[in-house]
Amino acid sequence: MEAIVLGIIQGLTEFLPVSSSGHLEIGKYLLGINAESSFSYSVAVHGATVLSIIVVFWQEMVSLIRGTLKFRMNKETHYVLKIIVSMIPVAAIGLFFEDEVEAFFNGNIVFVGSMLLVTAALLIVSSIMKDRRKEINYAHAFIIGVAQALAVLPGISRSGATISTGLMLGNKKEDLAKFSFLMVLIPIIGANLLELLQGDFSTGSSVGPSAIIAGFISAFITGYIACRWMVNLVRRGKLYWFGIYCVIIGLLAVILG
Repeated sequence: MEAIVLGIIQGLTEFLPVSSSGHLEIGKYLLGINAESSFSYSVAVHGATVLSIIVVFWQEMVSLIRGTLKFRMNKETHYVLKIIVSMIPVAAIGLFFEDEVEAFFNGNIVFVGSMLLVTAALLIVSSIMKDRRKEINYAHAFIIGVAQALAVLPGISRSGATISTGLMLGNKKEDLAKFSFLMVLIPIIGANLLELLQGDFSTGSSVGPSAIIAGFISAFITGYIACRWMVNLVRRGKLYWFGIYCVIIGLLAVILG
């Protein structure tokens, strides 16, 4: 049951703009568990969220791959290059500041609550910004990538930060959700491959195979639902409700801490 609960939290909050890392920290604090520290469980639930993105956007991904393989500068090639540009900041954080980032995942829910309030501010401010219908260019891709890099902190929502930043830059709402979710695929896959190379599947062996499978299934199902829901929400511009939610949860976390 603990694995399922954490899997649901991971799947829902990975795509909704409320911070999956922040909610996992709060969830583990409230449940008095540390199941995600299991290497196998961590790989499983993150793999589930990657799979949910692929299922939702498989047609767009096939189109991008086909266009890129033509080896000319068409719109698909430019799109893929923008995604690569967006990954530069988070790659730098992962390569040079991994230990510093991990230090924030110490169960300090006061810090998590504070960062949720930052997420709330981003969501509320971006909700009142006028849609200027701009295309995502290379400079925008890099700035959105910086927002993604800052979201390594527990409590800063990755989707919330990237989509809010794009809205403040004036990018089209209908383009932002797809770009935000596709730009995270390679970083998540890369991080998991790095864990596979460096990790030890015997770590946290108290989490058995059935719990890992349960966590994977719950994370995939809820991730798929949340991903499709989020795409529609961004198009309709309803993110301020999540900002209000983050204010409530952030304040509760600060008080509990």
